[in-house]
Amino acid sequence: MDTQSTSFGEILGNGALAITAYAILGVLLLVAGFYVIDLATPGRLSKIIREERNPNATALTASAMAAISLIVAASIFSSGGALREGLIATLVFGLIGIAVQTVGMMVFDKIAGISVRALAQEPTLQPATILLSVTHVAIGLITAVAVI
Repeated sequence: MDTQSTSFGEILGNGALAITAYAILGVLLLVAGFYVIDLATPGRLSKIIREERNPNATALTASAMAAISLIVAASIFSSGGALREGLIATLVFGLIGIAVQTVGMMVFDKIAGISVRALAQEPTLQPATILLSVTHVAIGLITAVAVI
């Protein structure tokens, strides 16, 4: 953007538009990630967290949200100022991050015998939840750095 021929008001307006667009897209990706996790758990995830106060479901969901947030933030950071291309890249990389998280949960289920479905039913915090939660964040960080 050529700031010498662009007014301060236009710069603020364009910046506000970009912030709003990225924020909306980021929230939509977080919602999509939440629903993907919801599909992997028995019962409604919001009910399990809010009413049953399940620490395992809460930790797994929180770590997945943090991981997706890392990917979205890295996508925005690397967009290079081009709004349309940046939004498309953020969408694609965010969806890839959600897919990678899902595959990671399935791999842990098969290889390590850590069942997300079973963890979400346990009433007390389990060591496997901590391992899987850290793995979520690690996968998100790796994916985020790959985006940059």
